[in-house]
Amino acid sequence: MAGTVLITGASSGFGEASARKFAAEGKDLVICARRGDRIEALAQELSAQTKVHGMVLDVQDRDAVAGMVEAIPEDFRDIDILINNAGLALGLGGAHEADLVQWETMVDTNIKGLMYCTRAILPLMVARGGGHVVNLGSVAASWPYPGGNTYGGTKAFVQQFSRNLRTDLLGKNIRVTNVEPGMSETEFSIVRFEGDEEKAGQVYAGTRSLSGEDIAEIIWFVTALPPHININQLEIMPTCQTWAPFAVHREG
Repeated sequence: MAGTVLITGASSGFGEASARKFAAEGKDLVICARRGDRIEALAQELSAQTKVHGMVLDVQDRDAVAGMVEAIPEDFRDIDILINNAGLALGLGGAHEADLVQWETMVDTNIKGLMYCTRAILPLMVARGGGHVVNLGSVAASWPYPGGNTYGGTKAFVQQFSRNLRTDLLGKNIRVTNVEPGMSETEFSIVRFEGDEEKAGQVYAGTRSLSGEDIAEIIWFVTALPPHININQLEIMPTCQTWAPFAVHREG
């Protein structure tokens, strides 16, 4: 596969693991995240394996996304794969008591940020006659759980947006895949619980959850398939996880 891989949210979790995997496979990389110190360190480390360009980017900032695309060096602009990984969950409160700022942040990142990055990169792919957009969704798009209200809603958007991208891009030789992980032990729960590592650790206690490396291998797999094969949607859970039973409230 020729071309460059652009990864958002590459400073940790699935994004960082994907950067490491694609670097090991010799792919040129543009890695982006808000935390510039982490991106700089990762870019320096991976440059021993491949060409890497690191950029500070907040995907919530529409102008910054547009500026990022313009600022990509010429020898990295042949973008073959876009991995829309930047995203987050905040809080687990019920909808009647949730923090609206947290809801807005999830919408701004998981929905708007993904839209901005996709819209910015797609014209480059159309112009080069091919590419692959990989969106990071979640099992929460299809399977509700208490407190997953807005987070699940944002990932349902990712699911449907990915399907519609496939429809819009018919005949453009551009693949679209929605990867939907289940329970994964990354910094996800630390962010959700605002840095409370003890509370986050309880989420994974006694389990063998998915890892960032597991999902990176799956992303590599779907992108490495022959170009006439498109994996539309791939839902992944660890063996220890399944769907919740029906909840029934009983009076008295």
